[in-house]
Amino acid sequence: MTQYFLTMPHDTADEPTMESMQEMDPAELEAMIAAVDGFNTALNESGSFVTAGGLQPPSTAITVDATGDEVKRVAAPFVDATEYVGGFWIIDVADEETALGWAERASAALQSRIEVRALQEAPE
Repeated sequence: MTQYFLTMPHDTADEPTMESMQEMDPAELEAMIAAVDGFNTALNESGSFVTAGGLQPPSTAITVDATGDEVKRVAAPFVDATEYVGGFWIIDVADEETALGWAERASAALQSRIEVRALQEAPE
């Protein structure tokens, strides 16, 4: 089995948060939450779920650099980008095709693009 990282991109200009989601149409928000709950339930029931989470927007990031003589903490993301990872799942499935199938279901539930990447295997 291979673990895959499914990520959901967000537009940096929007920086959606749980608070800003309250501004959505209540019926649309309820439908999206139900769709994601259904996706998560199916993922759990299949035995493929490892973990998942939502991330705070990049404006909340602190980048730590301890590679020099002095530790630096910068209140900013390590890279400027027009999009960022807003949420993720780590799944454990037999192959890439299965991971892509789960990504299709996540994309439909969230009405968002989903990126799929395999986690690196541990060295032998």
